[in-house]
Amino acid sequence: MSRITRRTVLGAGLATAGTGLLAACSGSAPGHSSHGGGTPPTAGYLTPDSREIVAAEALRRPGPERKVKLTAVETPLDLGGGRTVRSWAYGDRLPGSEVRVTAGDTLALTLANSLPVPTSIHWHGLALRNDMDGVPGLTQRDIRAGASFDYRFAVTHPGTYWFHPHSGVQQDRGLYAPLIVEDPREPLAYDKEWVIVLDDWVDGVDGSTPDSVLAELGAGMGGMDHGASGGMDHGASGGMEGHAMPGMQPADGRSPSPAPSGPSRMLMGARSELLGGDAGDVAYPYYLVNGRTAEDPETFTAAPGDRIRLRIINAGGDTAFRVALGGHRLTVTHTDGFPVEHTPAEALLLGMGERFDALVTAGDGVFPLTALAEGKGGAALAVLRTSGGAAPTASVRPKELSGTVVQAARLKAAESVRLAPRRPDRTIELGLTGSMGAYDWAINGQRYDPARRYPVRSGERVRLAFVNRTTMWHPMHLHGHTFALPDGGARKDTAIVLPGRRLDVDFDADNPGLWMVHCHNVYHAESGMMTVLGYRK
Repeated sequence: MSRITRRTVLGAGLATAGTGLLAACSGSAPGHSSHGGGTPPTAGYLTPDSREIVAAEALRRPGPERKVKLTAVETPLDLGGGRTVRSWAYGDRLPGSEVRVTAGDTLALTLANSLPVPTSIHWHGLALRNDMDGVPGLTQRDIRAGASFDYRFAVTHPGTYWFHPHSGVQQDRGLYAPLIVEDPREPLAYDKEWVIVLDDWVDGVDGSTPDSVLAELGAGMGGMDHGASGGMDHGASGGMEGHAMPGMQPADGRSPSPAPSGPSRMLMGARSELLGGDAGDVAYPYYLVNGRTAEDPETFTAAPGDRIRLRIINAGGDTAFRVALGGHRLTVTHTDGFPVEHTPAEALLLGMGERFDALVTAGDGVFPLTALAEGKGGAALAVLRTSGGAAPTASVRPKELSGTVVQAARLKAAESVRLAPRRPDRTIELGLTGSMGAYDWAINGQRYDPARRYPVRSGERVRLAFVNRTTMWHPMHLHGHTFALPDGGARKDTAIVLPGRRLDVDFDADNPGLWMVHCHNVYHAESGMMTVLGYRK
């Protein structure tokens, strides 16, 4: 197996401009037209191999190493109830095995790629060194089939995080896992902890793959001939691996997954008042909690009276989940890893990429934890058991789902993590554009191009103005930073922007590099709703 280390990548990036290695950081990217004579649009920006990135990492004071080895493989996965699908995953588990570190540690994780296509890992929500952020064509080179990559970075902020590829629509397979960063000075008191990963599942069901779903959606409302799509592979498209646009063919002509096939997965008529109308694009056959269907759910055991910390992660591709624990009220303590003023809730709403932590005191009995696919009708299920009794059925819908539903926009940041009052030095308006009909999702009308950057400078207070000009909701995610919601709102890295609405969020530019901003609907992102913030030299 060939080896790609961080040193190899950065050294080659300095020595081999124009070969496609960190291409977007050294000029125009392969596959994109020249911008003519004069200074290229990428000049004047820091790159992932800039000394400022090394200096920023040194300020984090990297601590003891936590070594982890991980392998991305094609494997059968048991979803429960006799349902087995073939997919891609980390090892043979769904979700992948939890990675747990303590704030202050250095995570040293080696990913071996045994998939038939290139891949990557993005560490969702972490403020980490830029060359470890895991975006092929922007911050690192693809991890080719048969190769491996050493991710190594300081982990400074405690909280609930997760990781997944940033290569095409691979995240909508089984390639995801929780990353829990423990607080060495944990202020919460609890007896047990339950990590809950929510997902919507289509891969390997009746011949469907996420690539075939993207092909169908990308053809727009008119549909398309699945057999004529050439088996799109959004993870093997030459110099821009991982971010091909719909209709592009792999540079080497390979189709690593079956040609798009199976039933239509285009969803019509899903509606949610909480999401402002249209709830989603994809009709998933299954919804999962910790890799299990509602017919064969995971059971978490505790004793009556135990205080349980729930760490809830939405790893879905196209689905918001409304979550409730039957017979219980929750106390929300964190969102996206950062503490909030404790807030009571009967149910929680999480968009893709969002996380909530909550405390609950377990009752005596057997209780359903139901994750309703918001606006789509289906649901995932897990079970909390503290004593004997019959398990709830897949059709159970706790009354709490119709009670007080807490969304991140209602939360206030804990005083310890509030941004200091300050007027923004720079406002960047990011218009969210596109439609389900044409499936032309973009930012400010322009589909993703890694050579296009919105400039920021170290030390600035930056305001991102998300202006949603579409009839669809979008969970917008910023890499490498957390932002503050308005009026003392929660610190977040992913926030829902409702259709026709504007959301202003502020962050401090304190982590140099090139950082993506994108919709965390994996199909919207891969269709073009992504862009880059670039720190100026």
